[in-house]
Amino acid sequence: MLKNKTLKYFLLGILLTLFALYFMNETIYSYINNIFFMFTINPEKIKIFINSHGKYAILISFLLMIFQSIVAPLPAFLITFANATLFGWWQGAILSWVSSMTGATLCFYISRILGRDTVEKLTGKSSIKKIDTFFSKYGSYTILVCRLLPFISFDIVSYAAGLTSLNFLSFFIATGLGQLPATIIYSYVGGMLTGGAKTAITGLFILFSLTIIIYMLKKIFSDKKNI
Repeated sequence: MLKNKTLKYFLLGILLTLFALYFMNETIYSYINNIFFMFTINPEKIKIFINSHGKYAILISFLLMIFQSIVAPLPAFLITFANATLFGWWQGAILSWVSSMTGATLCFYISRILGRDTVEKLTGKSSIKKIDTFFSKYGSYTILVCRLLPFISFDIVSYAAGLTSLNFLSFFIATGLGQLPATIIYSYVGGMLTGGAKTAITGLFILFSLTIIIYMLKKIFSDKKNI
């Protein structure tokens, strides 16, 4: 009990420190706002940002993925696209998968240690309630199902999982298996995003089509289970 309280206060202290640095340090404030701005534009901006750090580009990409994991719901697939164009599709896929798994783990434990009130402040009550509905409907399959659907927030699912009785190993395996095909697809498509806006739109259209197909297969599987 004492250990849990210590961890809780330690995590709260880190979060409060980070928020204080964000609002009180002008350099950090501008740097973080620049990152938020990038996520509203396109993968090219993120690619330029990562690449501008030279030999630290891989580390920056890794930290950027963790940042977007904690600050839900920024779209992780934009970083995956950027990684694919910078490092090659399969090297980028490995980097994106490892960093996203690290981010998912952090979200899971932040949620488990700090509880629902903190998570709702980070993500919003309505977002968590939507994923709660998935958990009540699909149970332990929720993680796998949601990981296969790119327009369901990766981060919020990780936070919501930490609020359930699901053990970490089950969460980690389901996340790893569910995230792997999505990461490979994003990375492969991201590797094609070198021809400007037209190609980018085509790539996103392909992703959207794949999402629909995966959702339909998931629906068919669920319906067969209920028969």
